[in-house]
Amino acid sequence: MAGSRAGILQGELLWVLACCAVLSLAAVAWSWRHNAMLNYGDAVAHLHIARRVFDSRLPRLTQLGSVWLPLPHILLLPFVQFYSWWANGFAGVFPSALAYLAGCVGVYRLARHWLRPPAAALALAVFATNPNLLYLQTTAMTEPLFLCEMIWIAVWLVEWRACLGFVSGHDFSRAEDAAESSRALAPAGAASYKATRLLWLIALGLVAATFTRYDGWVMALLAWSAIGVVLFRRGAMRSPSFWMASVLVVAAPVIWFVYNSYAFGDWLFFARGPYSAKAIEIKTSTPGFPPHPGWHNPWVSLLFFVKAAELDSAAVAWGNVLLVLALLGTAWGWLIARRQALLWAMPLWLPVPFYAYSVAYGSVPIFLPTWWPHSWYNLRYGMELLPALALGLGFLAQFVIAAVRDFKPQWAKYAAAVLFAVVVLNAAQMLRECPLVYVEGTKNIHARQPMYSQIPPVLRALLARQPDAVILMDTSLYPEIVSLTGIPLRQTINESDLDIYATALSSPATHAAIVLAFEGGEIEQAIHLHPEGLTVVQRFSAPGQPSATLYVSGTPNSSALNKHAIPVIASLRGSQ
Repeated sequence: MAGSRAGILQGELLWVLACCAVLSLAAVAWSWRHNAMLNYGDAVAHLHIARRVFDSRLPRLTQLGSVWLPLPHILLLPFVQFYSWWANGFAGVFPSALAYLAGCVGVYRLARHWLRPPAAALALAVFATNPNLLYLQTTAMTEPLFLCEMIWIAVWLVEWRACLGFVSGHDFSRAEDAAESSRALAPAGAASYKATRLLWLIALGLVAATFTRYDGWVMALLAWSAIGVVLFRRGAMRSPSFWMASVLVVAAPVIWFVYNSYAFGDWLFFARGPYSAKAIEIKTSTPGFPPHPGWHNPWVSLLFFVKAAELDSAAVAWGNVLLVLALLGTAWGWLIARRQALLWAMPLWLPVPFYAYSVAYGSVPIFLPTWWPHSWYNLRYGMELLPALALGLGFLAQFVIAAVRDFKPQWAKYAAAVLFAVVVLNAAQMLRECPLVYVEGTKNIHARQPMYSQIPPVLRALLARQPDAVILMDTSLYPEIVSLTGIPLRQTINESDLDIYATALSSPATHAAIVLAFEGGEIEQAIHLHPEGLTVVQRFSAPGQPSATLYVSGTPNSSALNKHAIPVIASLRGSQ
């Protein structure tokens, strides 16, 4: 029976993979056609970070940076080596789309532990047809990868707990002879082996999550502690596999601390460095006013995150209904399946307390178009609740279909069809309203577009006269300027070059033929201190964005670039 069920489930999963692959490819085609793969500034930055590991003045792993965790960038490394894929964003499709497909398979497999195929398929449909997720899996954003990790950690936790229950549920002392005892021990031995294998998979999943998003750190702590408690209560704490895997789980954050200490001189550089969330909050906030809604208020933070999850998962008018139904389904599932390891799927709800705390105390703002200040920022964070909502709705579907079957057995298939129609209508209405995560990304690129349309043509014109000219610039603000100009990153001196960059700031004109400075940035400050040898070529401005000024140096190697340029010293004096 077990083998037959495994075969059936494998066949179902192949159908899941095939159907979701069609959705994924359709979304990729749409995103490519609408030039939407690079809408998010963060997607551009992720690709930029991965590219500079090999394409920089000092190629090295420390080019992975400090604030964002490294796994998403490491997965991008093979694909960003193709310049065109890096420049147009196609490199981000590969890891994100594969993570989406794996996440879809994981949702269905998890749901099938407790639900019949129709209800499990509905849970999958809620997840897989979500337009926001379908868009994100065409970009280099980290949400699809983390959702995949979170789902599979839940799958393996549930299966690990079920294996332990199988082993403990067999009473081998009742076997009447050696042959019967041997037959009884065989499946238990297989379950024990499977439990050990699942333990290692959980550990690897937690390590991956730890190196993807900081939510994964909390998940790793809670999940591995829960495993330790279960093993302790069973007297199995002497298990070598548990302790070896524990070393692996604990090593992940320690490695990140050591990396930050080695690369940047501060083991908490990611949390208190100049590019940390805290530093950005201080830089962008107005003195005397809260930086964002929910600041130091966990209740308001909770409301903002839950509302973001609603907006990400349902049409605007249906969000509250979807949340209530998912909660009812989860409660019903708890009543009927809590003894079948459902508790071990509860990490899917971890984003709720995590973001309630992070928004309040972790310098992580969420702005919503429906609530003050009626803006768009980090709305996509609500996507992390989608697997939990999908599973809850799957349980509710199981309840509804079972209730209809008990009343009129022949109506059960019609009830399932109606439920699927509601899911499709929800996705269609979200598309009609325009998926809000896509809208957030579109507003993001609209803010950056003026600089992208103004600066690269001027740079290309200058480089046409001196193709090998070195450019001193900060690539963290507008990373796409480099690819739109059509040059490699190693032709720039930028903030990731650390010592080289610091030396260039001490005398910009002698280290670069072209200098691009943004208002308020380190390069602009350096030019104010050391303006010698620099002349202004052109100034650029855009609404709501720091202005930029392009300079050329007066060194012999760049003299051809100085025609018709304004002396920078006169320009600086005139602005005082």
